[in-house]
Amino acid sequence: MKIKTTITGFPRIGEKRELKKALEDYWAERSSLSKLQTISSELRKRHLQYQKEYGIDLISCNDFSWYDNMLDTAVMLGAIPERFKDIEDKTEQYFTMARGNKNCVAMEMTKWFNTNYHYIVPELSKDDEYKLDASKIINEYNEAKEIGIKTKINIIGPVTFLGLSKRIDKKSPFEFFDKVLSVYKELITTLQKLDDEVFVQFDEPLFVKDVTFNELNLLRKAYNELGSISDNVKIIVTTYFEHSIEATDILIDTPVWGIGLDFVYGKQNLNGIENLKNKKLIAGIVDGRNIWINNIQQSVETLKEIATKVAKEDIIISSSCSLLHVPYTLKYEDSLDDELKNWLSFAIEKLDEINIISKLFHNDELLEDEKRKIERNSRAVKIRKTSSRIHNKGVQERIKRTEKIERPDKYEERIETQKAILNYPELATTTIGSYPQTPEIRKLRRDYKKGLISQEKYETEIKEYINDCIAFQEEIGLDVLVHGEPERNDMVEYFGEMLNGFLITKNGWVQSYGSRCVKPPVIYGDIDRPNPMTVKWIRYAQSRTKKIVKGIITGPLTILKWSFVRDDIPRSEVAHQIAVALSDEVNSLQDAGIKIIQVDEAAFKEGYPLRKANIPEYEGWAVRSFKIVVSTAKKETQIHTHMCYSEFNDIIKTIEAMDADVISIESARSGNELLNVFKEIGYKREVGPGVYDVHSPRVPTVNEIVNQIKLLLEVFPKKQLWINPDCGLKTRNWAEVKPSLRNMVAAVKIVREREIEESL
Repeated sequence: MKIKTTITGFPRIGEKRELKKALEDYWAERSSLSKLQTISSELRKRHLQYQKEYGIDLISCNDFSWYDNMLDTAVMLGAIPERFKDIEDKTEQYFTMARGNKNCVAMEMTKWFNTNYHYIVPELSKDDEYKLDASKIINEYNEAKEIGIKTKINIIGPVTFLGLSKRIDKKSPFEFFDKVLSVYKELITTLQKLDDEVFVQFDEPLFVKDVTFNELNLLRKAYNELGSISDNVKIIVTTYFEHSIEATDILIDTPVWGIGLDFVYGKQNLNGIENLKNKKLIAGIVDGRNIWINNIQQSVETLKEIATKVAKEDIIISSSCSLLHVPYTLKYEDSLDDELKNWLSFAIEKLDEINIISKLFHNDELLEDEKRKIERNSRAVKIRKTSSRIHNKGVQERIKRTEKIERPDKYEERIETQKAILNYPELATTTIGSYPQTPEIRKLRRDYKKGLISQEKYETEIKEYINDCIAFQEEIGLDVLVHGEPERNDMVEYFGEMLNGFLITKNGWVQSYGSRCVKPPVIYGDIDRPNPMTVKWIRYAQSRTKKIVKGIITGPLTILKWSFVRDDIPRSEVAHQIAVALSDEVNSLQDAGIKIIQVDEAAFKEGYPLRKANIPEYEGWAVRSFKIVVSTAKKETQIHTHMCYSEFNDIIKTIEAMDADVISIESARSGNELLNVFKEIGYKREVGPGVYDVHSPRVPTVNEIVNQIKLLLEVFPKKQLWINPDCGLKTRNWAEVKPSLRNMVAAVKIVREREIEESL
């Protein structure tokens, strides 16, 4: 069979989040391992069959994972950190590495390049003895064969695996390259026995960044050696999210079968394919990261341009990256109106697009239904360009008039005024914003949206939650309180529901990490805020206490990054529109008497371009957008922001330029190494480094938090420090949250008392 179509990878959560539910039932001991395995097998087979049904020739396996593919790769290599090695049960060991337990801190988690997907960061040691465990790969390959589907095997490549890992002694993971490569070579030897012809896709997205000469040399060595082991193993090396011209130049001269390139987000790849030397080009032409319909005719024209440099018969049509980053199917979106729905394409629909584009490009016969789909596609693309639902002249005029982006007073003046008015202590305690989203509160919101309960009942129960939340925080002695966000389904979707220019899907879920799924809103048109969005609930919470309650809003970069964004105007313009709308919200909050306002920018670093050459432009409009939001804040209004999973060494000056008064950051899993950059530059503003990890179910002890605060005091003076968890608490339950926060407050009390004793 001639291979004309493939995809880089497929979503694994299931079309109705079946994997999420199965995992959480297993973790909660509501179901058995056997049931989890059965559901997982059923999902894998269904995913394979869908791809076959929609005309994909080269279908992936091993893109399925119970938690994360980087974690799977570490297990495959035997790269198990020392603290987990005594866990004999392999399933328990795997989930403990990802989630931690009462005895073991979980492995670090961070963002997968510039996406909202999180991966588990492998921990490597010079004492590691790597040993191949290919059981998962072999099982899933044979499982597919049993239902008559021959697959390609997806694996994280050795250079990317090392480049995204960390060593516990802080040295370069690449020193372990030869040890790791020997296991990959053993893997190829093992896989060649599976079939007369075995396709293996090695993902090497590290090479879409600004890579070093050494990394390129390792790439050459890896694929010269891996590609020479077996003639029946056909190796594909794939990159995505940007161009990888430097890596392509290397791979052209290695014995790999194919090279996968992203022509959606890496258009410069067109300049690096002239000398492909009879290798297969897997052309990523359908957007794997966004949900807009593909412009089929435009894609065919791009492929024709590619075919002037690469033989047509050597071009395989693919997605730009794994479809993991888009929702599963439009099938359940029965509440969207037809015009908007016709503009969208989820994972299943993208399979259809790939098949149709391939048929047009390769001049294969089209079915009548496919011809009708092409006509509908052309019509929808044309309508979307001119639709009045997208363009709002009032918004566009206001954006043109936006001039004020600076707060009138300097930080040094503001902070003195704020401290005098707010009167918070040194080592002030707070939380990031959200509290547990209980089954009851989720059901309440669902019932209200479905019209099953009255607005009065809904608001009464929301107020009861807020009452309990405020009472608990007062009881344990937190200094600055939050209302707990019971009315918010998600920190971005909630705002998308109330801003013009957004639409909300019913089943548009994507995986964020493990069982955690998010449902990004869709930005389809010009944005404005018709009414206040948060004032009612935060003002109510403030009425229930004499302590300060923070107002919490999500910042423009995070709303932008965690939404599916319109692609007909630059993202900088979309961010500007969001910022202006949010500046109105800041003004409404402070007019309502709210003295501290937190503008969450959890995705600020995530939004950075992968290539350094593109960073200055991004930083310019990103900082401008944040400053527009807070430009309406008065001198006495304290502005906080929150960032998570970020390395700040290269952006610390940019953070200063945002001009927030207080920044809270994730630091519990990654240790204090990310804080040293604040010390090195003499950062003068107030900081709230997370003192415990909220993504693990374990409850930190008082002593652990005391020790963490001591480490923080080595970096910052106490007058600069706030004490808080890493992130919001919505994913945890009250049985975990209450003792954790009690311990946090108790730890601060101990440290304060010791500080007083030592000063006497």
